[in-house]
Amino acid sequence: MFSTVRAARITAAAAATVLAVSLGVVAAPSASAADNCWPGESNRWYCHNVPGSPVYGVVGNNHVYPDPDTVVGYMNSDPSWFYCKEDNQAWVGGPHPTRWLMTVADNGQLGFMKDTAITSETDPVPNC
Repeated sequence: MFSTVRAARITAAAAATVLAVSLGVVAAPSASAADNCWPGESNRWYCHNVPGSPVYGVVGNNHVYPDPDTVVGYMNSDPSWFYCKEDNQAWVGGPHPTRWLMTVADNGQLGFMKDTAITSETDPVPNC
């Protein structure tokens, strides 16, 4: 009886594997990691981003905290430049769920972009 149960399990496992392969359920190789942001002139860091992303204002006059409720402009270029990053701010999700990057919107307004709008890895960007 033991060999009958074992044979049934092996047959079921083989059938599941065949089914997964035929349905395309087998995991594909993972995509390569995003390229890092890179240093530029005048203490600016360049990163690839999603064109048209909003740039959010700052809380008060301290220029240190992003205001997630106030859009001050948009970033239509890609790549774009950033001064620095702030962690432990309002939740944005993604691999760095509380990270925002300080920049200047296309209209000249100082503000922050959500890390989720930046496709490059932002770890190399210095802290504000």
